[in-house]
Amino acid sequence: MAPSIPSLRIPQQVLRLVLVFGVATVGFIIARSALVPDTFGDLGHYRALAVDSIAARGIKYAGHQRCAVCHRSIDQRRLEGHHGGLSCEVCHGPAMDHVNAPGSVKPAAPRERGLCPICHSYDAARPSGFPQIDPVAHNPRAPCVECHDPHEPEPPVAPEECSACHGQIARQKAVSHHAILPCTVCHETPDEHKIAPKDSAPTKPVTRDFCGGCHAEEAPGSERVPRVDLGDHGDGYPCWQCHYPHYPETGGP
Repeated sequence: MAPSIPSLRIPQQVLRLVLVFGVATVGFIIARSALVPDTFGDLGHYRALAVDSIAARGIKYAGHQRCAVCHRSIDQRRLEGHHGGLSCEVCHGPAMDHVNAPGSVKPAAPRERGLCPICHSYDAARPSGFPQIDPVAHNPRAPCVECHDPHEPEPPVAPEECSACHGQIARQKAVSHHAILPCTVCHETPDEHKIAPKDSAPTKPVTRDFCGGCHAEEAPGSERVPRVDLGDHGDGYPCWQCHYPHYPETGGP
């Protein structure tokens, strides 16, 4: 007598899972056929008729090249200044109507304080060196254009404090053990750096001996300053590989 072959039973949970996936697949197919536009995919992964819809809306932005045709001297000043990378319409808004009817349609010319802080109010996410201000404390209530020419935005007076452009570093240093040290203790900063920061960079310490001027065991100064033996501390590595100078907290005892 041949041995009986046990019947194959599919677990109920597997059947339920297959049923759920089947219903979901059918629902997706029905929804796709009902909701996806007919022209979707004809010219790519979007609705082909969108091209006609966009074309029918007309052109609003003219481009800075069109502005330069009539405002050549202003455009040249902009290109040579710190706003050289900005299009005119970033501040003045869409200008195609002005181009088509320059005598009757004038572009916006913002003169209130609200526009400039959109880019220049302090934001830790902005790169170090980007000019940033606190709109509440910086010349309160005065329009920015009273002191800064938007087309050539050089500061009327060179900033005295490094925090004008290095806000994030200044705020971090303010709560560290180096809070009382002026930036110029560690960085030699030429006057040209305040006017053209990219053309004249400040110096940075390059050797362990610089930090040792304050922190070596034999260094002069207050006893409250942490001291180390430069001969064996850190195995000869530069100090800033373990200690961030603007927040020089120690990693251990």
